[in-house]
Amino acid sequence: MENSSLSSVKNVILVLSGKGGVGKSTLSVQLSLGLVHAGKKVGILDTDICGPSIPRMLNLENASVFQCDQGWVPVFATEDEKLCVMSIAFMLNGKDDPVIWRGPKKTAMIKQFITDVHWGDLDYLIIDTPPGTSDEHLSVVQNSKGKVKGAILVTTPQAVAVSDVRRELTFCRKTSIPIIGVVENMCGFVCPHCSECSLVFSQGGGEALAKQEGLDFLARIPLDPDLAKCCEDGKKMINVFPDSKTLNSINQLVDKMLDNPN
Repeated sequence: MENSSLSSVKNVILVLSGKGGVGKSTLSVQLSLGLVHAGKKVGILDTDICGPSIPRMLNLENASVFQCDQGWVPVFATEDEKLCVMSIAFMLNGKDDPVIWRGPKKTAMIKQFITDVHWGDLDYLIIDTPPGTSDEHLSVVQNSKGKVKGAILVTTPQAVAVSDVRRELTFCRKTSIPIIGVVENMCGFVCPHCSECSLVFSQGGGEALAKQEGLDFLARIPLDPDLAKCCEDGKKMINVFPDSKTLNSINQLVDKMLDNPN
């Protein structure tokens, strides 16, 4: 069975958006850290071959992978080994090296990430995807078929972003991927001085989409300099800013994932 490496993974979750720059990778990392904090064992698969960013967000830029009898061993991001990561970034000679590949080579790499990585026993495997609905996404779906529990759709509040996410919604329906719900990211800007949240873009686009399509609205997460700093520095927000209102929004998403039965 090609996806046998996923046989001990209870839940495979895709993080999707038809548009770039909406914060999929940030959300994937924060969701994973929240699940680990809740006592779960989690893996993150970074399938953005040309723009891998997960390793930096977890302070793993200098890490590398090695092989065991069962396949590639993912990189552990926590001392207790409850969070592991796989990314093309671990296989590059330098962090600034570009990946200049045509589509078939990228899809072959993603297939290897899914079928040849020794993920072990995981409660959740979070798959962070690049923008769009093309080769990389089809490779993920085809090689993890039958194991995907569902997809989280990420959007920013603006109408342009919501329109692109509608295409991702159609992709999920055509490929029979259950949709867990919608997250509205970068909803307002949290002032680093007074903690007030100003609606820089707008608000409600993601929630309106969820309502129109009969989907669960999972969380509204603001644009927060503290969260951005944690991602830049590879630090865990719960350790650095435990009283953050943004962290409360992320925990709301985590709680809804935990409430969703296996």
